[in-house]
Amino acid sequence: MTDSKMSFFEGRITIIPDVCNGQPTIRGKRITVQTILEFLGAGDSQEDILQQYPSLELEDLYACLKFAAYLMSHRYVLKITS
Repeated sequence: MTDSKMSFFEGRITIIPDVCNGQPTIRGKRITVQTILEFLGAGDSQEDILQQYPSLELEDLYACLKFAAYLMSHRYVLKITS
């Protein structure tokens, strides 16, 4: 594992280049923020997700939502390519 590690929200969201190809994960586990957001977006309840991933805590789910909101607070420029 490399030394370049980023963390957000008191270490609940981590970005480690050698874990899940550098995608944001929950506390360094191989559970990505994207996976949790997809479950929530599909209508799964917090209880369903926590039952499926017993190593997670409710605060982890909130951190995923906060991280998504943090990313959306940035300005993005779309370019059309052909």
